[in-house]
Amino acid sequence: MTGEPVTDSSDFVHRVETVLLDRMDRLERENRRLRRFGNLSLIGMAIILGLAAAVFWFSGRFGTLGGVPENLVARQFSLRDGRGATRGTWSVADDGTVRLLFNDGQGRARVRVSVLPDGSSGFTFADSTDHRLLVLGVLPDQSVSLVMSDNSGTPRAVLGLSGGGAANLVFADRSGSTKAGIGIDQRGLGTLTMTDRGAPRQIEEFVPEPDSASDTTDSQPPPPPKPGARKK
Repeated sequence: MTGEPVTDSSDFVHRVETVLLDRMDRLERENRRLRRFGNLSLIGMAIILGLAAAVFWFSGRFGTLGGVPENLVARQFSLRDGRGATRGTWSVADDGTVRLLFNDGQGRARVRVSVLPDGSSGFTFADSTDHRLLVLGVLPDQSVSLVMSDNSGTPRAVLGLSGGGAANLVFADRSGSTKAGIGIDQRGLGTLTMTDRGAPRQIEEFVPEPDSASDTTDSQPPPPPKPGARKK
């Protein structure tokens, strides 16, 4: 009888150990499953974030599904060629001036389009040495001017139209001094100005507007010349 309790105790301890080992084995399997699930979740989140970033990049560059994006906001856009050289720039300066530049293959600005904060706008065409050869400008008072310069950048001819309706064309020599000009003022009268080595000379040709009296006189035939009168 003394051996049976010992045997029963051994069996009980053995069963307890078996149960504990089984539970530990299940816990380890659960832990391994949770670790695999966590790793797969992290990989899935990384893939989703990568796809989202790719979609945003593609939409910003090519538009949604290859279409045209609705709106792009930036302070400056640059245009580069295959060699990486900047061939164009569209920017807004700190003072509010909007400029559009087109460069040649060497990066020199050849064409400029500007809009100033006061509303003035203009086109400028330059050569490889940045001499402004042709400038077209429009001021806020609706006056327009076209300035043509030689290869040294000196203005040689200026065509202008004021907001009041006056128009003129001025010519200058190689030093930039005005030598001749022709124009029509706001009254519709033509002017011709020429300068020489001395003081400027101005010749004004007026074209009077016909009134009622002159209309009546012009409508009547001229009187015949008197006999013996000398025709001039």
